[in-house]
Amino acid sequence: MTVLTTSKPISDCTSDSMLPMWAEIVKIEQEAPRIKTYWMKFKDPIVQDTYSFQPGQFNLLTIPGYGEAAISISSHPRHTEAIGHTIRLAGNVTHAIDRLGVGGTLGVRGPYGSTWPLEKLKGLDIYIAAGGIGLPPLRPVIYHIMDNRADYGKVVLIYGARTPEDLQFTAEHDSWEKAGIELMICVDSCDDTWTGLVGVVPMLFYRLRIEPKNSALLTCGPEIMIHFAAYEAIARRVPRKRIFVSLEKNMKCGFGSCGRCQLGPYFVCKDGPIFNYKKIGPYLEVEDF
Repeated sequence: MTVLTTSKPISDCTSDSMLPMWAEIVKIEQEAPRIKTYWMKFKDPIVQDTYSFQPGQFNLLTIPGYGEAAISISSHPRHTEAIGHTIRLAGNVTHAIDRLGVGGTLGVRGPYGSTWPLEKLKGLDIYIAAGGIGLPPLRPVIYHIMDNRADYGKVVLIYGARTPEDLQFTAEHDSWEKAGIELMICVDSCDDTWTGLVGVVPMLFYRLRIEPKNSALLTCGPEIMIHFAAYEAIARRVPRKRIFVSLEKNMKCGFGSCGRCQLGPYFVCKDGPIFNYKKIGPYLEVEDF
């Protein structure tokens, strides 16, 4: 998989590259219970003007005294006047970020990691499968496709959450559909007010008519969902080389030096987080088919 150029070399483990760039939280948006998007602007105007990222990359967010957390960038890659990170509150660092509130300052290192191979996928039908907090790393892909809609064939977003209240970015769903992206949204459980689909993401593949020679799958979410979404695509003869996954592991350094995010022969922070399923499938927790 081709890795697009990053604004900072991911293999450069120098003292300067380990120093965070300081940013201010300028807006917080509630997306779902315990999930918020934090919009940040860099304190240094030069950094603010020159910072760039590609869909799929992540930053390491730093809170002195608490540590760092690797968070995918969930905002538009062409609109960098503020950088968005959609965060699930799940640990000391993420709760510390939330306590900062609007006006709080935190450190940012990055962007790091590989990217979704959108240039290579031009002309193909794109199937995007996301579960839970797996949608934010794919949101920049949606923005890129919307800006370059003529470059791709059919585009389908297959997205699932536990309940209707857990669905994210719901205010944007209409604009995604108007841009020519088909939405298939499901929940695991609901009450009588929900009129949409009930089930899990891999089950929705039975509703699709996929042309395997002209299709690619991009997926992010729980590893078991990634595995079975990939399996459903493979069962429909989509080549493994055209299945790409984004993984989350306990990343610390961002350079593959500490070894905390090792998965088989790969380091998620350095070799990922975007992987070709043909390479990474055998090392996922659920045994590959």
